[in-house]
Amino acid sequence: MKDERVEGLTVRVLLVEDEPRVAQFVRRGLREEQFTVDVAQDGEEALFMAETGEYDAMVLDLRLPKRDGIEVLTHLRAHQNKVPVLVLTAKDDLKDKVEALNKGADDYLVKPFKFEELLARLRALLRRQGELYPLVLRAGGLEMDTSKHSVTHAGQMVQLTTREYSVLEFLVRNQGKVVTRTMLSEHVWEHDFDSMSNVIDVLIARLRKKLGGDSGDGLIRTVRGSGYILEGTDEHVDRPGAP
Repeated sequence: MKDERVEGLTVRVLLVEDEPRVAQFVRRGLREEQFTVDVAQDGEEALFMAETGEYDAMVLDLRLPKRDGIEVLTHLRAHQNKVPVLVLTAKDDLKDKVEALNKGADDYLVKPFKFEELLARLRALLRRQGELYPLVLRAGGLEMDTSKHSVTHAGQMVQLTTREYSVLEFLVRNQGKVVTRTMLSEHVWEHDFDSMSNVIDVLIARLRKKLGGDSGDGLIRTVRGSGYILEGTDEHVDRPGAP
């Protein structure tokens, strides 16, 4: 069975790595696995991004310019930031590992590493956070299978791009609530995305068309001056093992 917590779920990760080749390698691999990834190249930038954005996990090097990884960990935990942290470092001494774990790291992986292990450890961290996410989301005639990234509406398969799927999933998970442009930009796009551009409007328009015309069959409504809302029905979910 696929991992019901993270397969198909839009997960936002802060990668803190000052080596460009390593950062590019990890970012590319995670994006291929449908993660949204922001990159910080030093400790100060990492703290700024962690304090101004919402992340599901952090991958943190220890040897960083300006403020090292231990300083970053200490600051985060002192300010009650509970983001799960996977340390990724070349420092392989036992004392370094013990110090990082004592300062608030949740896991520790030594370079050189295999991407498959990093991915497995990251997913394990995410599984520990809160309730498992359901495999199937429903909203009226809309059904999303998060393990397959498939969507049906009124019994018909709907072909969506990766970005369209991520936006629709976020709307469904927050149905009945107003989702602002800022919320969408923070959870679906990278840190440097301009939430005031027309990209979100264009994407919402495409979703409405694919879900049944310009109105999206009433599923997605614009709240003028605020954002969007997927309304009108309660969310129904199927969990693994549910009757």
